Amino acid sequence: MHPIIHAQGRADQPAIIMAESGETVSYAEMDRRANRAAHLLRDRGLKAGDAFAVLMENHARYFDLVWGSQRAGTMMVPISTRLTASEIAYMIEDSDSKLLIASIAYAEVLNGVRERCPDLPVLVLGEEGEDSLVRALEKQPDTPIADPATGMTMLYSSGTTGRPKGIRPAPPESQDVTEGVPLVGLAVMGAGWPADGDMTYLSPAPLYHAAPLGWCTTVHRLGGTVVVMEKFDPETALSAIEKYAVTDSQWVPTHFIRMLKLPEEVRQRYDLSSHQRAIHAAAPCPVPVKRQMIEWWGPIVTEYYAGSEGIGMTLIKSEDWLDHPGSVGRAIYGTVHICGPDGEEVPAGTDGLVYFENARLPAYHNDAEKTADAMHASGWMTLGDIGHVDKDGFLTLTDRKSHMIISGGVNIYPQEIENLLVTHPKVIDAAVIGAPHDDLGEEVVAIVQPMDMGEAGEALEAELRDFLAADLSRIKLPRRIDFRPDLPREANGKLYKRELRDEYAARADA
Repeated sequence: MHPIIHAQGRADQPAIIMAESGETVSYAEMDRRANRAAHLLRDRGLKAGDAFAVLMENHARYFDLVWGSQRAGTMMVPISTRLTASEIAYMIEDSDSKLLIASIAYAEVLNGVRERCPDLPVLVLGEEGEDSLVRALEKQPDTPIADPATGMTMLYSSGTTGRPKGIRPAPPESQDVTEGVPLVGLAVMGAGWPADGDMTYLSPAPLYHAAPLGWCTTVHRLGGTVVVMEKFDPETALSAIEKYAVTDSQWVPTHFIRMLKLPEEVRQRYDLSSHQRAIHAAAPCPVPVKRQMIEWWGPIVTEYYAGSEGIGMTLIKSEDWLDHPGSVGRAIYGTVHICGPDGEEVPAGTDGLVYFENARLPAYHNDAEKTADAMHASGWMTLGDIGHVDKDGFLTLTDRKSHMIISGGVNIYPQEIENLLVTHPKVIDAAVIGAPHDDLGEEVVAIVQPMDMGEAGEALEAELRDFLAADLSRIKLPRRIDFRPDLPREANGKLYKRELRDEYAARADA
């Protein structure tokens, strides 16, 4: 199962549909485009194993580069469009990328990257001059390259706690570009995707993230159709499910929260009867939010826990989740171990650092120290999450180790507080951090994005305190609640708490 095969057997079937514009690319055309991209990479001097970076919005051309790289044996480095020129230049240099392919939509930050990397060749989508990506692709043949090899993708961490770190994958086991990959088996056997490609999949998140990129390419390997949203909007997502008769989809909890905050008449306006399977991950989902989604969409919601590192995966379907609310499921790839501060495994029900045991583990590129910090003495690897496993083997995540607040000597996990805040009808998003405090060391601070900024103020703060007090002990209650119109959240659902902590630390220093 591979797009090369589907280009022969289902040539006219749509491989890609852009949700808003309706632009459609068939499997035959995607195959020709991928061949041109592979030739282009060779033409620009990239050999198997060489890296190139991609800075691009959700666009049909993104898949030219993905599948072209997979045929050229190169290392594609997707870059978040949210980053600054300095951060992008760091990733380019750290990955030793020999080419940058970018979009004219990011011209301003691209100028900064060019200043920092003056010798780096650049091709631009949307530009008409000598650096035009489309013009460069059109000059290439649409036949296969002479020396195909299996490509790889080096993803960088979100940088929510410091400099992004590259996750260098283990070398491919086969150089047959049509060879299967583990995610296909996990999708079919775990998530229940049809093996014959009889699916239309909605992808609402940026393609530069691990999950959207991984699941979209898995759909292509299976022979399905990928409907890509140019940008997420809650009502537009529901409209796309109806318009394209979407059968499968992938989300993050922020998407759920925003769809649930839509007026009831808007939520009920669209026909979602084609929708058979919805998977979600990337961030913890508050229990009330997940319960409401299952009540709305039915028991079609499947959650998984994994990371860009690819060290393991757990999965839980709606029926099991209703019996184990809050769980992210049992392991379907790798073996889960929960360990205390001494590295010893802890009993069921006890929180500890979550490790995965797996035969194939990656390394953090150019960062042996971070790789070592993530490793257990037994050779297991952690993503940095805290959680526990119950007697039936179901994993529940408590929070991230790096997010823990220590206030007055007490360990406080902000996820519990955030999960409560976003269920309040007047709150659309929330972040809870530890801010410096002379007496306590850290104080609990909640930064809230209200549904209506006009309501931000003392009355809403008092209402939220009363709301939280019903479920939280006094030590966990925020000593301070601030309001702002938006939070620094990535489109994959991850919150840039580092930015917030740095901001509050600077205030304390001042």
